Amino acid sequence: MEALYTAKVKVHGGRTGSIESSDGVLKHNLSMPKELGGSGGEGTNPEQLFAAGYGACFESALANVARKEKIKLEGVEVDSQVTIGKDEADGGFQLSVQLDVKIPNVDKSQAQELLHKAHQFCPYSKATRGNIVVKLNAVD
Repeated sequence: MEALYTAKVKVHGGRTGSIESSDGVLKHNLSMPKELGGSGGEGTNPEQLFAAGYGACFESALANVARKEKIKLEGVEVDSQVTIGKDEADGGFQLSVQLDVKIPNVDKSQAQELLHKAHQFCPYSKATRGNIVVKLNAVD
């Protein structure tokens, strides 16, 4: 791989600590969700950050695929969901992803095909392929 960009983030305190990017643009406290036994709070968490990154990357991949196929996209919305749950195989944890994507003015079957092609192209999809369940849904 030819490196084009490297994101650098310092993490202190794990799920109840803080994060800060090397350029200072990303700076947040982290808090454990109540659903995972934490106190909740105003901090973000790794699942939210992963959902945001995956959703943004996927929408860019979708735009790239559509551009190559000469399909004009406007008003695309990606609802990115990352779920953490118990891994029945080893008692640890595992993730799953669901991407509900609204593509206005594109019929549902064509939208689903675009999602499939974007999934083949997206770096997040490549990184997770074969490791976690990723569901892609074209929605109205």
